Amino acid sequence: MSQGHRVSEPGGLLPFLFEHWPEQKRTRIKQCLKYGSVRVNGVAVTRHDHPLRPGDSVSIQVEGDSRRAAPPLPAGIRILHEDAALIVVEKGPGWLSVARDSGKGKTVYEELTRHVRHLDARNRIWIVHRLDRETSGLMVFAKTEEAKKALQGGWQDFVKIYQVVVEGTVKQDAGTLRGHLDESNPMRVRLVSSGAQGREAVTHYRVVRRGMDRTWAEVELETGRRHQIRVQLADLGHPVVGDGRYGARTDPARRLGLHASALTFVHPLSGEEMSFSLQMPPELAKLTG
Repeated sequence: MSQGHRVSEPGGLLPFLFEHWPEQKRTRIKQCLKYGSVRVNGVAVTRHDHPLRPGDSVSIQVEGDSRRAAPPLPAGIRILHEDAALIVVEKGPGWLSVARDSGKGKTVYEELTRHVRHLDARNRIWIVHRLDRETSGLMVFAKTEEAKKALQGGWQDFVKIYQVVVEGTVKQDAGTLRGHLDESNPMRVRLVSSGAQGREAVTHYRVVRRGMDRTWAEVELETGRRHQIRVQLADLGHPVVGDGRYGARTDPARRLGLHASALTFVHPLSGEEMSFSLQMPPELAKLTG
């Protein structure tokens, strides 16, 4: 589907696509157009009525197309998947997802923007969600505004799993934490009563391994609130190691003991289920023996 065709007479873009890619379903072609996979003279076009002139080159560019190699990304950012609609990366600790108001700090957003602009300076990416600076793991970025809206609209349907090391010995093998979070202060989220102004947060956990005064647990988010895991586990009496903001007394790994290990979601372009997983970082796994 990456082969280009030359326009011989004036006309509209969508009829041209239907005529020259007859092997593709019309709904599939419309999706490619919507999510920026169609290029006219090398520039992504999303309008179905874009006028074509004789001599124009039209192509449909999807995952697997050959392209000029991008410059390598810095240590701490690794691309796991990239296509016309999105990029999935592994973020290391120490990287901001996006710049703060101060503008200080290295960001994944900035590096991925450089990455997509190696082909066309007009390319850009969109933030779908965030991870805290000292949290590592999986992140998804959109490559079109339409993909961003689709991914954020389905965020509650994402399967979001984290590995976490907390202080103390969690007694129950599994459980569910429910509460309401006040996110008005983004630097310090707090639990509030259900009658107060707050958003419901639901966190499911199961113990993976217990060590000396620490517990490794796997957590699945039913909701996705700011600092949700950190606040609710601290309220349980087991703050995340390295999380002094919410009461942790130790920082054995010199980072937050939190790792976004698995994501499953529906691709906004193809409609296919996408699933990604990562192992627990060794520096965190060893904390429980």
